Amino acid sequence: MASFLIRRLLSLVPVLLVVAVVVFMLLRWVPGDPAAVIAGESATAEQVAALRQRMGLDQPVTHQFALWLGQVLRGDFGESYYFRKPVLELITQRMEPTLALGAFALLLAVVVAVPMGVVAAFSQGSWLDRTVMAASVLGFSTPVFVVGYALMYLFAVELEWLPVQGYARLSEGLGPFLERLLLPGVTLALVYVALVARITRTSVLEVLGEDHVRTARAKGLTEREVLVHHALRNAAVPVLTVIGIGLAVLIGGAVVTESVFAIPGLGRLTVEAVLSRDFPVIQALILLFSAGYVLVNLLIDIGYAFLDPRIRY
Repeated sequence: MASFLIRRLLSLVPVLLVVAVVVFMLLRWVPGDPAAVIAGESATAEQVAALRQRMGLDQPVTHQFALWLGQVLRGDFGESYYFRKPVLELITQRMEPTLALGAFALLLAVVVAVPMGVVAAFSQGSWLDRTVMAASVLGFSTPVFVVGYALMYLFAVELEWLPVQGYARLSEGLGPFLERLLLPGVTLALVYVALVARITRTSVLEVLGEDHVRTARAKGLTEREVLVHHALRNAAVPVLTVIGIGLAVLIGGAVVTESVFAIPGLGRLTVEAVLSRDFPVIQALILLFSAGYVLVNLLIDIGYAFLDPRIRY
């Protein structure tokens, strides 16, 4: 296991290097000049050219990349073109809301989606099964921003139970924190819950049809014992896989959700950086998201060994 972990951690280096090269080059190829955006529409060509020189954008792309990569290796992601702050400071300030939203969505997926899928599998073909699957299809098909505005209109505007927008940090109190996290958290989690529920149902159905489950039933075990000791553990590997893969859904959903609910997190920072052509911030955020995705999938791989004794590294 130790050698496997070392190999996987070392494999993170070339992955992030490829991501860095691709992102850096794509940002230089897309239309739009950061210097022109920052200087404003009233700036003259000379002012824009002077700003480009001060920002180092007049240098060859390979030279720009070498300078930026050297800074990253030293733990310095540069300074934001638009916010005029160190990129690392910006990311640190915006990290808590995104982590809170992601943790809430993950918790909701485990607590709600897994039981939904198990119940649907055990009542296959019944009205309950059809209801759960219809709800999953609806949740997976509805755009995140539509869900967000619908929940906002119902619970914040009409019923006035929850705040419309904004975010309260945990340091401000658990009550305000949960009050402002609930609507965006449910919005972000809906697609994730639908995905996990469908995979859980399919996985449990496959396991329930295997020989060892039929043997357990023939021995006189109750359905609860069959489910807990023979079905769920074997069905957990595909569920764990989709939870890891679904992290990409959470990252994409966080960008939309934070914009809809005006939450100052990494998702909204990404939108602001893209609109202002803030290259250093975009590059740092994509590297951060890529590293998080790879590390989460590493944890998923480790979890396989605990769930299935046949898996060894």
